[in-house]
Amino acid sequence: MMEYNTKKKRLPLPEYGRAVQKMVDHALTIEEREERQKCAETIVSIMGGMFPTAKESPEEIRKLWDHIAIMSDFKLDIDYPCEVIRKEKFNQLPDAIPYLKGEVKNRHYGRFVEEMITIACEMEEGEERDNLIGLITVQMKKDYLAWNKDTVTDKHIFDDLREYSNGKIDIQEGEIKNSYNQYNNFARNNQKRKKIFKKKY
Repeated sequence: MMEYNTKKKRLPLPEYGRAVQKMVDHALTIEEREERQKCAETIVSIMGGMFPTAKESPEEIRKLWDHIAIMSDFKLDIDYPCEVIRKEKFNQLPDAIPYLKGEVKNRHYGRFVEEMITIACEMEEGEERDNLIGLITVQMKKDYLAWNKDTVTDKHIFDDLREYSNGKIDIQEGEIKNSYNQYNNFARNNQKRKKIFKKKY
């Protein structure tokens, strides 16, 4: 009868394969400590040969000893050349990542744009604030086109910006600063280049 791997003992670290796991299991059965130590060192050497980059730094070597400890279910009694991971720490769940609460008003702009607009509203009038607003409008246009794939007018971007800022940022057409004009020029020139390329080839 053929024996399927799915019916065999689950490997704690499948990347090393069942042959290496059997070596570790054999090391656990060796009673003489010195012989068991040599066996473990040989296994680690074989594991390092499977992943040559592991020999490049002490951190990678320490990781191999961590792995042999894990594969032995932390039961391999040897003199480890470095401090290895503890069983209680290995089974410890990582801290939960706190997710930002609250809905994004327009998902195609994202939360990042909302935060930049909030910062711009709190800034004093001046060149620095104007430059930031210019960068925000550029980002809004990029985000809009990335989601909708349709053309969007400058007026639409300015209207959305006015709504986001509760009227604190009110840009009329023709008032936008250099960064927005540069992006529009780049977009137009890029379209021209595409048309020329298609005609030529």
